[in-house]
Amino acid sequence: MNRFPVAISLGAFGADLVRQRGQASFIPLLVEAGVTRIELREELFSGREDLQALGEAIRAQGLECLYSAPLELWLEGQNQPNPQLDATLQRASACGAAWLKVSLGHLTEDSDVAALADRLARYDVHLLVENDQTPQGGRIAPLAEFFARVDALQMPIGMTFDIGNWMWQEQSAFSAARELGRYVEYVHCKAVVRTAAGKLIAVPPKAADLQQWEQLLKHMPSGLPRAVEYPLQGDDLLEVTRAQVDALAHLGQSSIAVQSASETLSHV
Repeated sequence: MNRFPVAISLGAFGADLVRQRGQASFIPLLVEAGVTRIELREELFSGREDLQALGEAIRAQGLECLYSAPLELWLEGQNQPNPQLDATLQRASACGAAWLKVSLGHLTEDSDVAALADRLARYDVHLLVENDQTPQGGRIAPLAEFFARVDALQMPIGMTFDIGNWMWQEQSAFSAARELGRYVEYVHCKAVVRTAAGKLIAVPPKAADLQQWEQLLKHMPSGLPRAVEYPLQGDDLLEVTRAQVDALAHLGQSSIAVQSASETLSHV
């Protein structure tokens, strides 16, 4: 059975631990767990990192690199792309990242989508726009409008489809997959539950979640890279990580793969 590429969003290991140890410290664990891509999280940097050295360490271990930034493409009341996009692209490039992931922000009819071409042409970094948890960037309609405009302009911008984030704006993940699936180049996987206090939180998947994700992937190009973006915790962090990576690596192949993935997780 084939394995599809799996990434780890480093926030999965917990913000405090990642800030304490540094993002570079997780590279060996990811390699041993069978990960294809590391997703660096800008919000977890201290500001003192040597980004070029980090990029070299990632390349030396044969990992792909994606740079995730908490940046909105469109700020409220502005029709030009976020002026911080250039600096963010510079940091992503310094890390050797092939992709930069951001969120949509406040897209309007006046937003100059074509202006993104000039910003992106200066860097060898591919832009991915993710559905986040906000009203402006976490609903299907504005994302569909943005990607329709991108498509009409034939701009090389793809989508990160975060399966769990749709719940924050009470959007149907299946409706989103049907409408936006053709634009997706990267999938963030996380199950979401509501606590007794009414707060939505990300959790590891159960068998039913894996089955749902299998159905969602049918609306997207085959074999897309998929990322763990839910808590990875346990006494044996490598074993926990490897089990989750194995489960996601087989999604999108068959119901047998989902059953196998479910059985793998049941033994963690």
